[in-house]
This record gives sequence, C-alpha cells and structure tokens, in this order.
Amino acid sequence: MPTFVYMTRCDGCGYCVDICPSDIMHIDKKYRRAYNIEPSMCWECYSCVKACPHHAIDARGYADFAPLGHSVRTIRDEEAGTIAWRVTFRDGRVKNFLSPITTVPWGTGIPDFRNEPEPTEAERNSQLLSFEPKYIRMDDGDIATLKSQNLEMKEGVYY
Repeated sequence: MPTFVYMTRCDGCGYCVDICPSDIMHIDKKYRRAYNIEPSMCWECYSCVKACPHHAIDARGYADFAPLGHSVRTIRDEEAGTIAWRVTFRDGRVKNFLSPITTVPWGTGIPDFRNEPEPTEAERNSQLLSFEPKYIRMDDGDIATLKSQNLEMKEGVYY
C-alpha cells in the first residue's frame, strides 16, 4: 500500500523525507508540502507514516486488502506504543489492525555494537541476526506483543 500525503495536514517539516529509505518522499518547492514522487517504488515500510508528527501521511490500500471505495486511516499512538490501520469499506464495515511500534524514538540513533561481545558459535549458526534477540526485546525468548505491552482488547481494538 503506497503512501500519499494530505496536503492540508502537512507543514513541510521534512521528517518523512529524512527517513524514507527509497528516497521518494520529497518537499514541493512551491507549496512546501511533502509528496510521494513515485508511489509504485514505495517500499511500504511506512517509516514516513510513523515519523509524521501531523498524521498527514496515509496509505492507499490494495484491492485484496481494501476493495474499491474504501478508506485507510493510519493512527500512531506513541503513548500506547501502537500504530493502527483503520479500514472503512464502502458498505460501512470497519476493520481495525493494530501493531506495536518497535522503532526507537526519533534521534536516538543506533546502539554502539563495538562494546558487544563477539557472537558465540551457536549465535553465528542461528537464523537470527547478531544481537537481534536483545534489540527487538526477545531476551525472555518471546517477541514483544500487544499483550506483553499490557494492552487489552476492547471492541476489536487494543487499548
């Protein structure tokens, strides 16, 4: 689902431009608003959606996900640590999808791996990347989930 920008919500801060790994988010020179220059090249990582402080970026749903006549609204809640996708179908049905935000806060950078011990033979032969369990909060053997974040399901949405 490639991204697009609501021009009336965008203030041209450029966070989406800075974070886009495929370099397709640009700032219009005349209007000072962000836009996706090539939606077909979008990696669909939604980094721009998560980074936008004004909720100005949403996604165009594919037909198998949300058929013609739908709307997809992305809602980021940093306090709860979640990002939600709300799909409203043209017949009025609403579906909510919710995921934990696992990215680090803006500007905190990446860990300094030079201070980490060398991986063991078992870790080198593992399917996991080096230090992956520690940095995606799998130290206890389980990946972070909405339940592990103390969120409850109410009317189809975690709170």
